Amino acid sequence: MAFWLHPKYYKTIQYYFMKDLGAPALFWINQKQKKRRTRRHSPYLGPPLQCARRLREIMTRHYYLARFAKSAKPVAWVTSGAPVELLHVFNFYTIYPENHGAICGSRRMGPELCNQAEREGYSQDLCSYARIDLGHLFSGKTPAGKLPKPDVLFCSNNICQTVLYWFKELSYYWHIPLILFDTPYNFLGIHEKDIQYMCSQFQEMIPELERISGHGFSLSRFQEIIGIARETSLTWGRVLETMKHSPAPMTIFEAFVHIAPIVSLRGLPVCLDYYRILLKELEERVEKGIAAIKNERRRLMWDNIAIWFKLRDWAELFAERGYNFVAATYTNAWAETIHHLNERHPFESMAKAYSLVILNNNLNHRLKLMEKIIQEYKIDGLVIHSDRSCKPYSIGQYGLKRLLTERLGIKSVLIESDMTDFRVYSEDQARINLEAFFEALEN
Repeated sequence: MAFWLHPKYYKTIQYYFMKDLGAPALFWINQKQKKRRTRRHSPYLGPPLQCARRLREIMTRHYYLARFAKSAKPVAWVTSGAPVELLHVFNFYTIYPENHGAICGSRRMGPELCNQAEREGYSQDLCSYARIDLGHLFSGKTPAGKLPKPDVLFCSNNICQTVLYWFKELSYYWHIPLILFDTPYNFLGIHEKDIQYMCSQFQEMIPELERISGHGFSLSRFQEIIGIARETSLTWGRVLETMKHSPAPMTIFEAFVHIAPIVSLRGLPVCLDYYRILLKELEERVEKGIAAIKNERRRLMWDNIAIWFKLRDWAELFAERGYNFVAATYTNAWAETIHHLNERHPFESMAKAYSLVILNNNLNHRLKLMEKIIQEYKIDGLVIHSDRSCKPYSIGQYGLKRLLTERLGIKSVLIESDMTDFRVYSEDQARINLEAFFEALEN
């Protein structure tokens, strides 16, 4: 069959047509519609970031093109802690179910999709990201339009074990391969034999990724992608560091949104370009004295995953009192270990960068990290989200809270919730705990 008669040829043409013309047209139409809907701006918040429009364009384009990626490019579903740089060598179109879960949570679709998974027999105690993903699988419902069926599932257990069993379910359902990057837990340190073990896994993955994608491995391309990923994460780190300035030019609630590209598009030039734009705007805001909230009186820190369905409400609640969140362990995770990445030793450096992340590390490491952030960002108070869904992130929080209070005298509060499933969130209980916290901050 001549190549121009093959269905894949037309799928490829369609994909690039949508990439160059369809996606920009869609975003232009969406922007026109948004302008007709005026949204109230809080009197307590500063001016919104101008580059937020560019962020919406990038993420809208990413999910829109996902609908046309199948057959034009190999498709991989990836966990947030997996070394995605390796996939980009083989031209995979990557989808992150956790990022999709956060979108569903912010659109308040969490309970609906979780319910769908629970009706199929999955426990309500299972991570809500997993239940949302499984609920989407069974119902087809998503605010992102349509997600493509993957050719491969790529996960790492450096963030939790749940992702492995979750992706096993997807692999069984679709009858597609699952590739696991297994990272030894860092009890007292990562040793040379651990690095060798992880590097050997990369070597075993390459032939399988070549087979699935139809693309050969290129070391020079891999080194180039590692360099882009390193520079992107370092730039994200500098973005977060602008919030050391008082008043801070951005809030953590904004950072929770602007983290999307580094989760979903890490290693691609568009991601690096975006964070350079964001960093430039924040540095200009610092020079001009433009603050994220109108009257910054107290500086706070957030621990754990964001409560996606409460972002806007809580941004206003805290800003009204002059409290600004300027740091978070969650946003810091994509900047903390990236200095290990090195183009000259791509496999070894990637093994270190991905095995030393906060959730694959011991609690003493997390305590020291939180102490460092509290001191460097001049934190007055700590809000700890005890996330029903994320056991690895939530374990030990009561002990961390006590130790930080004893060592640094930091005022803190623990809020029980879930990142997306608001059926387990109590507004009344959260308000009672927060009012006590607010009173402690003022005394």
